[in-house]
Amino acid sequence: MTRSSFFFSLFAILTTHLAVASHILVPMDEAQKNHLKAYGVTYWVLAQQGEAEWLLNYRGGSFMFKHAQALENELVVRGISYEVVSDAQAAQIKEQIAEPEANMDVMELHVPPKIAVYSPKSKQPWDDAVTLALTYAEIPYTILFDDEVMENQLPRYDWLHLHHEDFTGQFGKMIRHFKGAAWYQAQVQEAQEIARKHGFAKVSQLKAAVAARIRDFCAGGGFMFAMCSATDTYDIALAASGVDICEAAYDGDGLDPAANRKLDFSQTLAFHNFTIELDPYNLEYSDIDNRASERQVSERNDFFKLFQFSAKWDPIPTMLTQNHQFNLKGFMGQTTAFKKRVLKPQVIILAENKGAQEARYLHGVCGRGFWTFYGGHDPEDYEHRLDEPPTDLNLHPNSPGYRLILNNILFPAAKKKKQKT
Repeated sequence: MTRSSFFFSLFAILTTHLAVASHILVPMDEAQKNHLKAYGVTYWVLAQQGEAEWLLNYRGGSFMFKHAQALENELVVRGISYEVVSDAQAAQIKEQIAEPEANMDVMELHVPPKIAVYSPKSKQPWDDAVTLALTYAEIPYTILFDDEVMENQLPRYDWLHLHHEDFTGQFGKMIRHFKGAAWYQAQVQEAQEIARKHGFAKVSQLKAAVAARIRDFCAGGGFMFAMCSATDTYDIALAASGVDICEAAYDGDGLDPAANRKLDFSQTLAFHNFTIELDPYNLEYSDIDNRASERQVSERNDFFKLFQFSAKWDPIPTMLTQNHQFNLKGFMGQTTAFKKRVLKPQVIILAENKGAQEARYLHGVCGRGFWTFYGGHDPEDYEHRLDEPPTDLNLHPNSPGYRLILNNILFPAAKKKKQKT
């Protein structure tokens, strides 16, 4: 072989490799061996001042990136399935997505959202599905609580998570069973000290003020995601602001017997026309939650179905429901699911158990921001009990229930891709 033909062959090999290695596709269908970590590596790319594309409804909501060896190495280290595709193949994928009859679209992902998790400093005897997901996916977050909210630190963040929090000031309504527990006493003491610090006579008043500030955060353009009892108690706190709904066991004096008639549903995000449960020893907060005795479903037949939306016309609910499965296993919580009859008309139901007449996953707009409510406590533990060990997500890397949480994490980074004219 002559020197000129050698260099020509080498040039051809190199240019062919570069063409082939121009994009990385991370499939999110059944071919993916670790769906949850795929979200984390996407966040990692954005944090490296890179860009990503979210291919809505294409192979389960796949991600695509410009090829970089550092990214490919990271995918290998994290155990994430990927495919190297050429420019031509990437263009063909986008052409397929752009077809008018295809229920698919491309969302550009840019700046990684700054994430905050609302959680008390005292130890709690339960895990938090969102912090488990964030930690497993290797997505950074900051923990804050009432002090930080009252000190106006929320605007520093783009996304806020609330989990298993009681915004009514009744400490989870667990006094009957756990009044003597050290963790319960620490929780009460912490809340009372914070309330006094900020000039409130009662914890319920503090929580109402915190709920209002979180609503202001959303109205100003923030993203709020809540699970379990942080969903219904949040709206109860907004509706009952200025009304005493706590019995003496929680705040030292009796509740207002006319409390349910004084609720202001114009202040709430998701629910209206509900009735508060005034019995201080009943674990239910209101009739928002579809209680176990009312649901008439067992673990064996407890499923809920994700709705499918138009990717090109309804990109936000489409992003929030990206998944490789659309029939998901149900799971319980202190607040498990939401009765449809108490939903405000403008609320978008993302998933439901039609047989039980309940919504499981909700979304809505608040000013310039958004909120999402997800019923239940842990998508991979049907009935998580106090002091049980946290769920090990190494055993559930493809969890469709946990994927819904992580859809919400990336949602604030998304912008609709501009079409070429």
